[in-house]
Parts: sequence; structure tokens; C-alpha cells
Amino acid sequence: MADAVTPGQPKIYTVTELTREVRELLETEIGEVWVEGEISNFRAQASGHLYFTLKDAGAQLSVVMFRGNAASLKFKLGDGLQIVVFGELSVYEARGQYQLIARRMEPKGYGALQLAFEQLKQKLAAEGLFDAARKKPIPAYPEHIGIVTSPTGAAIRDILNIIERRFPNIHIVIAPTRVQGDGAAAEIAAAVDELNTLNESGRLSLDVLIVTRGGGSIEDLWAFNEEVVARAVARSKIPTISAVGHEIDFTICDFVADLRAPTPSAAAELVVKQRLELVETVAALGQRLERETETALNALKHRLELAATSYVFRRPAELVRQYQQRVDDALASIENAAEQWLSARHGRIEILGEQLARLSPTARVAQYRQRLENLCERQAHALKSWRQDRQHALKELSGRLALLSPQNVLNRGYSITTRASDGKVLTAAAQVRKGERVRTRLREGEIESDVA
Repeated sequence: MADAVTPGQPKIYTVTELTREVRELLETEIGEVWVEGEISNFRAQASGHLYFTLKDAGAQLSVVMFRGNAASLKFKLGDGLQIVVFGELSVYEARGQYQLIARRMEPKGYGALQLAFEQLKQKLAAEGLFDAARKKPIPAYPEHIGIVTSPTGAAIRDILNIIERRFPNIHIVIAPTRVQGDGAAAEIAAAVDELNTLNESGRLSLDVLIVTRGGGSIEDLWAFNEEVVARAVARSKIPTISAVGHEIDFTICDFVADLRAPTPSAAAELVVKQRLELVETVAALGQRLERETETALNALKHRLELAATSYVFRRPAELVRQYQQRVDDALASIENAAEQWLSARHGRIEILGEQLARLSPTARVAQYRQRLENLCERQAHALKSWRQDRQHALKELSGRLALLSPQNVLNRGYSITTRASDGKVLTAAAQVRKGERVRTRLREGEIESDVA
């Protein structure tokens, strides 16, 4: 509580008191509001609560939707989605942050159910549940039909009337469910699964399954747009027909089923042929079989008559002689061909024998020995030539070296003077000092002297 205020002194709040008073002002003065904006920073907690920021070009507002209200949402929230939110303003005291506690949400410019329909449709299409390749064919003449629908609706009456009129001997099993309202989707899915279980166990024998209800608003038909129904129809081993609403109505169940019928009556007409039509078809096939059998018998009779008047039956002995002559000709041809073949094989064997002789080890060794002797001769000749070339080059180098020898220079009258102390060759008078000893090498002998 705030401290007592004495006259002339300002009222001092604690943070909690001020925050609580702001919250009360927001809740009483503004209260419930509708707000539109774009979702960002969306978070779905494990508790089931939803947290996000609602923003526009100029400001942003924190929003929380608690689990009880979030469970009733028909569409999925996500960043970037434009929505309209109904709720009440309040303050989260622990942070001193004002926020909107959301009660209801609608997508802006798009109905919530329609958005949920499109979101689920895109998801299941991406998983391949609508692909034509996975759809099962509907039997042409089913004997046992399962129907998942309300036992008191117009749809079941229409279907039964048409089946009774078309083919009254068909066996029908009805799995009664609710077809709208809370819990209807779960009942429909459970009924589809139960009929499949009974069929697989052998307790029932079902050729086709019809999931159906009459027309209504999108809200009335919504159970057939729930994911749980789509999954059950998709995993059904029994071929399934979806007949929901009127011809203009489309549900997720229609896209997943093996066949869509525009109405419940159309489903009955698709799955059950007219008995009279079937009888007429069988009669027509019988007449066709009689005609084709008679035609085939007449053709065989004509062939038999032709055979009876043919050459074979009139002169059989002559025919046998002709075949004997053909056999003799064939034997002669075979013998001639055999002789030619053997002659060709014999010539081939002689050629191969000659080739084998040339390739015998003795001949190959002689060839290699001759090649080795030739190589040895060539190597000896090459080595001799190389040695002569090297000797000639050595003579030339020796002559050139003799010309450049210092002894030859001395022989021509020149001398070499070196400093006696270190033996360095002197090429200029400035390289020695007065009194320094030098040594002069002549053609014959050496002279030592002191520089004056």
C-alpha cells in the first residue's frame, strides 16, 4: 500500500502499485477491442499458449492467447500473417508491459475456415496424398458396400433407395457417426479405421467404402476437412468414395479419396450398376457369343471341306513320294556341305600348323641368338669408334694445353718473377718495395735478387 499522504505532499507509488493501477485503467477504460496487424516473433509454447507481436508500420503490440482459446483456432498462425484479433488490454506486471489477451482471431480478408482448408490442402498435397498414382480402382460390381454417415440423414436414405432400385441383392454395412459438430471428425475417422480392421480380420468382406453426408454450409461440412479424416481415408485399404455435400462443394476428404462423387445419390449410382442394365448386358454378351461361335464353326467346316477335296486326300502316296525325294535332296545337300566344311577345316589346320612351326621354341631361340650376335657386333663396333673419337679429342686437348703451358712461355725467352716472401707473381714494379727479395724463374733455373 502507498504511504499515507499528508497535506501538501505528493503521493508516492511503489512500482507494483503504479503498474496495477495502469492495468486497471486499461482494463476498465479501454477493455475489449478489435485490433488488426501483422504477426511477428510467433512462439507456440509446450503449454499450449501462443505468444506473438502484432505490428503495423508505426507500432507494435504484444499478444498472448491462452490454451483454452488457442485450441479453437481453425487455422495455423505464423509470422507475416495479417489477422484481426479480439481481446482485452491488460498489463503483464512482472515486466511492466502492456499486452492484448486474445480471445478470437480471424485472418484479415480471408475466412478462418477457408484459410485452414487451404493450409491443410497444401500440406497433404506436398505429402502426395492427392496423387493419382496412389488411388485404388473402384470395383465394377461390388457385392458388399460399407457406408460411413449419419443413420438419420438424407444422404443414407438417398443411397439406400437408389441401391434398392438398381440392385436389391447387394449387402450393405452402415457405420453410424455424427457428420457435423465437435467430435464428428474423430468419429468419422474411427469408423473408417474400424471397417478396415473388420475387413482385414475377415469378420466383414467389403468391396468399397462410401464416406458421405448431405449438403450444408462450410461449417456444417467442416468435419470432412479435418486432418484426422483425411489421414484415415488415405490409409484405408478398402477403395473409398467421398460423397460430401452438393456438386459445388469440395472437401479435403474428396481430394484424398480414391473417387469423388458430386452427391450421395451420385455415389450410389457410380458404385451400383442397374440390375436391368446388367441383365441386358449379359444377354447381349450371350447373343454375341452365339454369333461368334457359329461363325467360328462355319469357318472350320469350310476348311474341312477344302481339306477333303485337296491333293493330299486325293493322292496321298504321291505326296509321300515327293516328301521322300525332298528328304533325299536335303541329305545330299547336307553331305556336300559337310565335305566343303571338312575341306576348309583341313586347309585351316595346315595353315595353323605352319604358323605353329614358326612359333616353336627352337625356332624362336635361334632367332633370338642371331639377334644377340648382331647386337654384340654392333656394340663392339660402336665401342671401338667411341674409343677412337675420345683418343683423338684427348690429343687435341693435350696440344692446346701444351701451348698454354708456362714452360713454353719460358722456352721462348720470357721469365716469371715472384715475391720471395709469398710466391705472388709480379706484374708491375709497384708491387715490390726496395730491399724486398724476389725470385726470377728462367727457362733453366731461378735467380734470387734484392730490389735496389
